[in-house]
Amino acid sequence: MNTVLVTGGAGFIGSTLVKTLLAEADVNVVNLDALTYAGNLDSLREVADHARYRFVRADIADGRVVRSILETCRPRGVVHLAAETHVDRSIDAPGGFVHTNVVGTYALLDECHRYWRKLSGVEADRFRFVHVSTDEVFGSLGSDGRFSEQSPYRPNSPYAASKASADMLVRAWVNTYEFPAITANCSNNYGPYQFPEKLVPLMILGGIAGQRLPVYGNGQNVRDWLFVQDHARALLRVLDCGEVGRQYLIGGEAEHSNIDVVRRICALLDEMVPTDEPRERLIDFVTDRPGHDLRYAVDPERMHRELGWQPLENFDSGLRKTVAWYLSHQEWGNRVQSGAYRGERLGLRVAV
Repeated sequence: MNTVLVTGGAGFIGSTLVKTLLAEADVNVVNLDALTYAGNLDSLREVADHARYRFVRADIADGRVVRSILETCRPRGVVHLAAETHVDRSIDAPGGFVHTNVVGTYALLDECHRYWRKLSGVEADRFRFVHVSTDEVFGSLGSDGRFSEQSPYRPNSPYAASKASADMLVRAWVNTYEFPAITANCSNNYGPYQFPEKLVPLMILGGIAGQRLPVYGNGQNVRDWLFVQDHARALLRVLDCGEVGRQYLIGGEAEHSNIDVVRRICALLDEMVPTDEPRERLIDFVTDRPGHDLRYAVDPERMHRELGWQPLENFDSGLRKTVAWYLSHQEWGNRVQSGAYRGERLGLRVAV
């Protein structure tokens, strides 16, 4: 039992976690991913032939496959990252979010619970199921305050509602079956290998190409930004040291409005690859998306106090590293955008 199963390990956060586990922990890693539109094995090319790494293409809702993996690989822990994650896509097509985030989480919990019940002694005591969620389950904040582990759930988008449902399933399995699960809710991640429908890579790639940079509404929506490698390190701490049944909020304590993020990206691109005119001229304010939460911010004090985790990057250093990575990996962006996604506006459906 020296194996960790990562679901969604070909995604943005998942691939970063897989590489972090292989680099910093003496464990075997099994990556279970269905390779939907945002799953990309290019993100794992550097570890594809690693002796302690194995990839399995499958849907987490396929109980038969999940059961086979658990019985064959006998993991000591599962980190559940497989999810549909983009709010705009959830507005246009919520059914896929319910299937993966709710039904898939139930199916995975069911099989992991079955597996755990067959363990005994130290193996049973050591097993952990880490469910990775989002701060969006708590809804929207005003101009002050931060979410904590005691904040009520008030999801406002189909995506947030599906993740809130998954969180409640995990909570129920802990309290009903004494299943050794832990939930981690993170703030907005950014960094290398992020699918370009998200704000930071979309603005970087658009700025490189000299394309318009669409910003919702007046750009004043605020998010707490977390560098993805800091998030991966935090998840390792939760897996190894987290308390069963506990919920941990993971944030970078780096609040910035969307327009501030876009302007910072424009300034970095102007510095690194100068053009005749500043890239801020490319900013285009567009109609806001339905149900756009004003502000998220999380209080990561429990992570600091109980698990000794601190982010290594501030927003300036993390964003500079991110922009530099996309500039030096433009072929990756071209390959990713050669599929169905072309940088078009998503999330246009207006609720009746």
